[in-house]
Amino acid sequence: MGIYLIAGLFMLIGWLVQMQLKRKFKEYSKIQLGSGLTGKDIAEKMLRESGITDVKVISVRGQLTDHYNPLNKTVNLSEVVYNHANAAAAAVAAHECGHAVQHAKAYTWLQFRSALVPVVSFGSKYVQWVLLAGILLVQVFPALLFFGILMFAATTLFSFITLPVEFDASNRALAWLDGSSVADSLEHDKAKNALFWAAMTYVVAALSSLATLMYYVMIYLGGRRS
Repeated sequence: MGIYLIAGLFMLIGWLVQMQLKRKFKEYSKIQLGSGLTGKDIAEKMLRESGITDVKVISVRGQLTDHYNPLNKTVNLSEVVYNHANAAAAAVAAHECGHAVQHAKAYTWLQFRSALVPVVSFGSKYVQWVLLAGILLVQVFPALLFFGILMFAATTLFSFITLPVEFDASNRALAWLDGSSVADSLEHDKAKNALFWAAMTYVVAALSSLATLMYYVMIYLGGRRS
């Protein structure tokens, strides 16, 4: 019952943050940039001024599907960001380019997160089954639950390592927007607020993962004492 309460609480918080993010994105999408630059233009300009010439800016389908792919060196912008010139598009485009700058400068936290990707990808396929079996067998075979906790801990670690990566990308984006002629002070403030709510989704995810991890640890310790 405890795990369902924890999961339900953080699902609710996560949903509220997501709704706020979508609301802010919709609101700031109505604030047109005086410069008239689209998300594509802003991304290409930031990359160029950062001395990055081997990264392409492409359009992808979906909403809030924007991301930087370090494998093929592409900044992937959703259609509403790629084709439009507003405060929300400026924030998202600059943020994703912030990741490209991190990659080019070998940002330590980004490298650490990238190194964990294969481990987390493998573990995520089996961790829930291992944890379930471990809980059922905790009194006769506690080592199985302990192994599941280690697997889940890797996911939690990944969530927390993601935080400095995302905050740093936003800081790089805002610093560049502040020093460029892309956005005025009002547009800059709206972009900053949009990135804040985007970052909060990662904070909620990390805290949710930590709370769930602690719950499994308590089950393990309780089983060992029985």
